[in-house]
Amino acid sequence: MFQKVLASFGSGGAKVDAQLRDRNVRPGGVLRGEVFLIGGQVDQEVESLGVTLLARIDTSDDRGRVSTEDIPFQNVHLAGRELVRAGSQIKVPFEVQLPWETPITTVLGKHLTGMAIGLQTNLDLASTMVDPMDVDAVSIEPLGPQHRILDALSHMGFQFRGANLNKQRLDGVEQQLPFFQEIGFTPSREFAGAFTELKVTFLARQHDMKVVLDAHKKVRVTKGGGLGNRTQSFLGAFPVEFPKLQQTNWEQQIGRWLHDVAKPRGIFD
Repeated sequence: MFQKVLASFGSGGAKVDAQLRDRNVRPGGVLRGEVFLIGGQVDQEVESLGVTLLARIDTSDDRGRVSTEDIPFQNVHLAGRELVRAGSQIKVPFEVQLPWETPITTVLGKHLTGMAIGLQTNLDLASTMVDPMDVDAVSIEPLGPQHRILDALSHMGFQFRGANLNKQRLDGVEQQLPFFQEIGFTPSREFAGAFTELKVTFLARQHDMKVVLDAHKKVRVTKGGGLGNRTQSFLGAFPVEFPKLQQTNWEQQIGRWLHDVAKPRGIFD
């Protein structure tokens, strides 16, 4: 259980303490917890109280300067127009429904480098918004079908490199959130000669998902022209129906696609 005071209002003012019940949740699941409003030395009126899920995204500009942005992607309003008496304690339980496309941050308890999903508590006291000083980290484990794809890549010899969130939309696929997750892998020995990196994106729904593979292929000339050691991105999308997950040999299916992409496609490839 987390024990963090997220915000306070002046000396001796009311405080808010968020506590999570769930150490690990999965996309599409419910994150449960409680917010404690702790009265200070005087009575204070709460204008609003809520919690927000945040995704931390690193972005870079044209000059390569990197900045960090926390993007809200799920909000829950908990209370409004409440009077917090001096010295009192009010417990407000909450449930946050996680979108199916919520990025995963851990696999079997191991943190994915580059991932940060947090729960922020928002308190507005007498029309003065209290700026949260801290955010509780939330661990998101993969769904069973997502775990199966990650296992397939591991069995094929791909090594996890890192993960990131991309503040864009993928072409040609249905996407719920204004960003998507990319999980990067170093190619296996079998494919090291053809690719520099393989990225995996999961776009899940209740009963199925799309697995998008982004293979960075080594080429001598790209679509933009120019010779030398270049890479070109090739995308492949695979539908996964959860009830039929075990009917597919994912190592073979992914391997066939990679072998097809690795084939020379022109005189300079």
